Amino acid sequence: MRPKRVALSLFSGAGGMDIGVRQAGFRVLAEVEFDKHCCTTLRANAAREGSDSIVVEADIRKVDPRQLMHDLRLKAGELDLLFGGPPCQSFSLAGKQLGLEDARGLLLFEMARFAAVFKPKVILMEQVKGLLSAKGSHNRRGEVFEFFLKDLEATKYTPKWRVILAADFGVPQLRERLFVVATRGRNGFKYPERTHASNEDCNGLFPLEPHNTVGNVLKGLGIPAAKVPGKTVYDPTDSHVDVTPARDRERIHFVPEGSYLAAQTHVSSELRMGLSPKDTTKYLRVHRGRPANTLRCGEIFYHPTEDRYLTPREYMRIHGYPDEYRLFGPIRSRTGTVRDLDQHRQVANSVPPPVANALARQIFTYLHEQDL
Repeated sequence: MRPKRVALSLFSGAGGMDIGVRQAGFRVLAEVEFDKHCCTTLRANAAREGSDSIVVEADIRKVDPRQLMHDLRLKAGELDLLFGGPPCQSFSLAGKQLGLEDARGLLLFEMARFAAVFKPKVILMEQVKGLLSAKGSHNRRGEVFEFFLKDLEATKYTPKWRVILAADFGVPQLRERLFVVATRGRNGFKYPERTHASNEDCNGLFPLEPHNTVGNVLKGLGIPAAKVPGKTVYDPTDSHVDVTPARDRERIHFVPEGSYLAAQTHVSSELRMGLSPKDTTKYLRVHRGRPANTLRCGEIFYHPTEDRYLTPREYMRIHGYPDEYRLFGPIRSRTGTVRDLDQHRQVANSVPPPVANALARQIFTYLHEQDL
């Protein structure tokens, strides 16, 4: 007997979104992901949890949704939730914003292709908010998002969307992302209300908690200290590993808590190495008393008080991953280019589990109400 609520994960990454969906009560039947290190992470955690979820390691453009639906023993309309976060670099406000000119941008429309076959009751998609203004072939702002919405509407889905700040749901990170929820026919879905707010907004009129802080979630990780490859023996699944190059330790030493290297104009130009005033996220030392900036793939942020990178395990705490979750793959410093996702990037690319959980619980409730 199949559990009542079943889901399919696309662009699963390291599984941050999947964690939140499972916590909400869904059974994730399969996870489709291309990156080999992410797939290892997904398989290892599924085995640890005793999950029977299938990991499909493949380029999603080459996956036949009809065959996958057959393999999962589903019929059209039986899937409760189709969810995922397609690669977003094409639409990121921090990137070159090439939109549909970038092949990665086309992956966005895979969500609609799978929806047309599976006909899920609900679709949940995460994207950078830059998608709202991304230009298409006619050089018009918002054109790409319009195309995507029309694809959904062509298959009888009604979309709603909202930009959500992760800090508003207990994640100590000022991460803003666009979330689209689409339902078949009339859309009566209501987005969850925030549970946290800035200190200024916690004025007693609403039952909101103050935004969580970096210092709060990093408690307990200082002992034992982060392991250093070549100097410390450690469990490779620990992820509390320090790979900071010696030169980076020297440079971050001059940065006070909560600031960044480009602002330290008293430091020699050799140490600042041509950083401009706009380089506010490079050599950034997070502050214990605040949420972190958005974790990104381009840089690794630095520990509040120690002259080193935050470790992948510390990144996981800041992103809201459970401590029992394990990452697999290399832990790299930020030098050179890489093809596959190392552990820091696996976290930075993922949806914070508490945000995914809040949305998935709301979707679960919505589905229950539709059955009444």
